[in-house]
Amino acid sequence: MAAPQRYLSSLTRSTVSSIHAPVRPNPSILPFLCPFQQQSRGYKGGKNAVKSKAAASAKKKKNVFFHQYDQKDAIKFSLCDAMRYIRAFEVGKKLSSVKYELAVKLRTRRTGPVIRNQMRLPHTVNDSVRVCVICEPGSRAAKDAAAAGANIIGEDEVFEAVKAGKIEFDVCICHAPSQQNMNKAGLGRILGPKGLMPTAKLGTVVDNVGTAVRNLRGGNSYREREGVVRMAVGQLGFSPEELKANIGTFMAQLKKEAMALSDQGPKEISEVVLSSTHAPGFSLNGEFKTDGSPSSQALTGA
Repeated sequence: MAAPQRYLSSLTRSTVSSIHAPVRPNPSILPFLCPFQQQSRGYKGGKNAVKSKAAASAKKKKNVFFHQYDQKDAIKFSLCDAMRYIRAFEVGKKLSSVKYELAVKLRTRRTGPVIRNQMRLPHTVNDSVRVCVICEPGSRAAKDAAAAGANIIGEDEVFEAVKAGKIEFDVCICHAPSQQNMNKAGLGRILGPKGLMPTAKLGTVVDNVGTAVRNLRGGNSYREREGVVRMAVGQLGFSPEELKANIGTFMAQLKKEAMALSDQGPKEISEVVLSSTHAPGFSLNGEFKTDGSPSSQALTGA
């Protein structure tokens, strides 16, 4: 008679193996047993997954450039016609409180270099800019800054005021010999986020302080953001001829800067839009006026 342990051990092995053995259902009945599970698996993997990845990849490639609207059928205006409609929106507003603004849309890469500069227009748009000059008190640079109309002049007193949160200026320039003291004072962490930190790249660390102050008091700064460069180009009381001169000067400099950066990434002007403080934008076609445009006198002053 065989020992009972022999049969018991054989039974135990068969039971354990049946528990750990993987369950392999019949593929033909799987869709009927688990229809939702089968659909879910098909969605997450296979051809659908490949298609979704391809779509995501294609979308990523399309987003290399900033979004641009098709200008083929867009309604565009001459400068005088755009001024006519803008002035209609600004009826009743003070002439000095309203500014014409130009927005230049660029066809450029999202990761490309950014246009950023300042310039003096032929006709001053805003002469109330408060200028701070960091230079040694009593020096020749300090005297030139005062003669040019700088509002705040000095070194240590300027550093202390900025650290105390008293930033009572719109633009800050630094005399080149004072740059080391300015950096030691640690103004970068305060003025940097506000876009007021003087740097040689932006032309706000200079040797000729007087000329820099005069240019800044009657000048404008601009910076490309998301493929668009905006800048105030005139007051509401400007004549069409004055506005045309300012726009022409600005566009000429902008084209030069775009060409200078084209080797680092393509930059092309795709649209130029004129607006004002309270009016919508009007796309310009490059013409000065049309046969039905109002006279220059009607578009000037009040």
